[in-house]
Amino acid sequence: MIGEKIEVNIGGGLNINLPEMVQIRQKFQTTKIDSVTKAVKDEFLRPDIKAKVKPGMQIAVGVGSRGVANIAECTKAVVTELKSLGASPFIFPAMGSHGGATAEGQQQVLESYGINESHVGCPILSDMTVENIGDLDGMPVYVDKNAAGADGIVLIPRIKPHTSFRAPIESGIVKMLTIGMGKIDGATTLHSFGMDVFGELLPKTARFVIDQKNFLFGLAMLENAADETASVEAVTSENLFEREPKLQAIAKSLMPSLQFDEIDVLVIEKIGKNISGSGMDPNITGRNGRGVEWDMRPHVKKIAVLDLTAETHGNATGIGGADVITMKLYNKLDISKTYANIITSTYLDGGAIPIIMNNDDDAIRLAAKTVVRVKPEELKIVRIANTLEIVDIEVSSPMLDFVRTNPDKFEIQGTPKPFKYDKKGNLYPMLGKLHENITA
Repeated sequence: MIGEKIEVNIGGGLNINLPEMVQIRQKFQTTKIDSVTKAVKDEFLRPDIKAKVKPGMQIAVGVGSRGVANIAECTKAVVTELKSLGASPFIFPAMGSHGGATAEGQQQVLESYGINESHVGCPILSDMTVENIGDLDGMPVYVDKNAAGADGIVLIPRIKPHTSFRAPIESGIVKMLTIGMGKIDGATTLHSFGMDVFGELLPKTARFVIDQKNFLFGLAMLENAADETASVEAVTSENLFEREPKLQAIAKSLMPSLQFDEIDVLVIEKIGKNISGSGMDPNITGRNGRGVEWDMRPHVKKIAVLDLTAETHGNATGIGGADVITMKLYNKLDISKTYANIITSTYLDGGAIPIIMNNDDDAIRLAAKTVVRVKPEELKIVRIANTLEIVDIEVSSPMLDFVRTNPDKFEIQGTPKPFKYDKKGNLYPMLGKLHENITA
């Protein structure tokens, strides 16, 4: 049984000399739009979009569980434009098994992003009940009951590379049409075939859904490397399978990265479902679950995760990707919510609990101590807030020569200083976001 404090004998202890840390800024192209509301309004001025919305239509607007930049603003703008065309919209969670796979949990996720009835201006209907809309090659296909009964469906996804498979279409409209709208029943059914076949299975299932239900369009949101809205584009059912692969390619080109080939210790302050479907994005950490083919950089030897985001509501999916966690993270872990999501995905190692240390200091030192064939003072350590915010980061002093010789990628923001902890051994926060108009 795990108590409030872990006592363990560690040969030689954890009193090792770690290198000092320096705040740096990674340089990326970070073009962003000035107003999400205006961008949505402009899309609704398109004749092909206006033609799809008829006065009196009841329209289901699906919103997912990701912490997408400006998602509440975008949702409110979509609702406003639908109402201006005479429609009666309502919001429904299109997030598979997230939120603990309960109606209350999924509504709580939306509310944590500022999506509530008073803000967006329409009802929110959260229900885990689904409708079986038919069988596809013997596979039952499910759709949220409220969405299935509406006159039309509109989705608001973020387009981005997926965390567990590679294909022309990954995370976006197609995924929300199938896994998101299918709730836990649909998500479980699709995941039972394995994510390695999602590149073919999800588009095929999405076509089936579109044939059965009146999917109007998706408001595809793309983000830049600084976690800001880069573009908003309405993609209709007619051009979905042609357009989403192109948006996927753009999203991939906009993604940030940790611009190093090798990291000895990666310190991640927080993980969560609002950050990534995997809690911490393997596209950033370079590390994925067992059984997933993944050849990404950087190569990270040890990962220490210190905490969960408040928005994840205890869902620690992806925690198994860490080597060390803290007691405060462990105490925030909601087993029911985490397991509901993990079991649906079929990748059970994502819920494995790593080594637990009592505080941030011990967690970082244990990760550092267990890197072999490198002296502690020579360790390449990188500290990030989470895998969405990787413009302003900290690196250890042994990495500064590489940083200085790549001025097109990095800019040094501070001077070397040791990790700074409070009396409980927890890290003080890094400096806030400093990434306005960062260009390479």
